[in-house]
Amino acid sequence: MVDKEALPPPRAGRRRLVVLRHAKSAWPEGVPDPQRPLADRGRRDAPAAGRWLRAAGFRPDLVLVSPARRTRQTWNLVADQLDEPPEAVLEPRLYHAEAEALLEVLHELPSGAGSVLLVGHNPELQELVLGLAGKGGGKSLALAREKFPTSAIAVLDWKGGWRDLAWGGARLRRMAVPRGLPG
Repeated sequence: MVDKEALPPPRAGRRRLVVLRHAKSAWPEGVPDPQRPLADRGRRDAPAAGRWLRAAGFRPDLVLVSPARRTRQTWNLVADQLDEPPEAVLEPRLYHAEAEALLEVLHELPSGAGSVLLVGHNPELQELVLGLAGKGGGKSLALAREKFPTSAIAVLDWKGGWRDLAWGGARLRRMAVPRGLPG
């Protein structure tokens, strides 16, 4: 599903979290999990995710990326599609952390960051999105419950700061799974 409608910016006093699962990775024999690269499909889908974010008008103040190779590659391909992307912060705690640990990382974000992009892994990202999305969501929430595939993007908003983000306290505004065209 690709929803190309622009996202309204968060209203005053609100924060926005955009969660992006890394693009499709390869499984080369003998390569440790943290070093797995993107597959061909991932190298096509990651730029499509970047184009979706740009078309949606999303401009992150901060980007947190798991240090795994496939998440870093995903961010680099996404960033190439954005106007003036911020430099990413590699956050070791994002690599296969449980949803509760991801929430703790988010609680530590600086108050000046109004919109944050988090690039990580499943099943933790799906658990995070479903745990946070207590308000609204409709069709997007149903999609997130069904599956959170590679290159999936979930957009959540809530009132308050990062320390105020709580289970069930955010609204899932949008869910998309951008796909690139085979070359």
